Amino acid sequence: MSIEESTLPQVVYVEITEDNSDQRLDNFLITRLKGVPKSHIYRIVRKGEVRVNKGRVDVKYRLVTGDIVRIPPIRVAERSEESYVPQGLQAALQQGILFEDEGFLIVNKPAGFAVHGGSGVSSGIIEGLRLIRPEAHFLELVHRLDKDTSGCLLIAKKRSALRKLQELFRNSQIQKTYQALLSGQWIRKKLLVTAPLLKNISKGGERVVVISQSGKAAETLFTRLKLFRNATLVEASPKTGRTHQIRVHAASLGHPIVGDERYGVDDVNKVFKNKGYKRMFLHANTLKFQHPVTGILMNISAPLPSQLENLLKHEEQI
Repeated sequence: MSIEESTLPQVVYVEITEDNSDQRLDNFLITRLKGVPKSHIYRIVRKGEVRVNKGRVDVKYRLVTGDIVRIPPIRVAERSEESYVPQGLQAALQQGILFEDEGFLIVNKPAGFAVHGGSGVSSGIIEGLRLIRPEAHFLELVHRLDKDTSGCLLIAKKRSALRKLQELFRNSQIQKTYQALLSGQWIRKKLLVTAPLLKNISKGGERVVVISQSGKAAETLFTRLKLFRNATLVEASPKTGRTHQIRVHAASLGHPIVGDERYGVDDVNKVFKNKGYKRMFLHANTLKFQHPVTGILMNISAPLPSQLENLLKHEEQI
């Protein structure tokens, strides 16, 4: 990954459009001044070098359409995105657009990539989309999927769309369904798991979520689709959106998701890995919601990756 330094040669004035309306000033500057440490951005705001409509403002100030933001000359670290977004990811994203209009798009996220770069991850889905869509001035995640999860991912192309879609999520007006392969035979046909979840940190520093009465409420409906000799294909419908919710709830049934290295059983995962399961078998299958502008019912599906589909064909069905 190559990083070059350049300097904004002079003061820059930016007029805020509807795309950035209601965004906090610090978040606006962090996005615009990529490569500049957050501490430096907060310092230039505090010193009054950044101004809005010629006046000093706090980093928490929410921008309004028509505001004029003064950005001082500043050294920016520019990274060559072509060098760290793999060609394979770019191709998968180009081919994986399931729906798109002027407000948002839905992409079939490939497994193995974080939704966002950072925290030791150099490239992510959002960086890949920004690279293949250089004309798009605004591309932001509406929600997240785990790195090893594939399937439907919603990306806003306007700040107004981001606000509306996030509101739909908050009000449980977006229905998500996943397909997961559980290890072992799950004899139930349907079960609503309501175990509350608490974020925790393991001794190794790895983030782990545990079931705890002091945690946040979480609900997942599991429905059996197919029963195999050593596994069970289920549909998982989360009613809430907690971190690792489906994975922890599946493990609580005594049937963790195949390939889940964090909540699964090592010996079981090893058996499935020898059969060809190189990733966690969790796929965001569908998104169903009313279009925030047109009101049309959206029902978008991402096909199960061919690798997983082919592996299922060789499982012994009961």
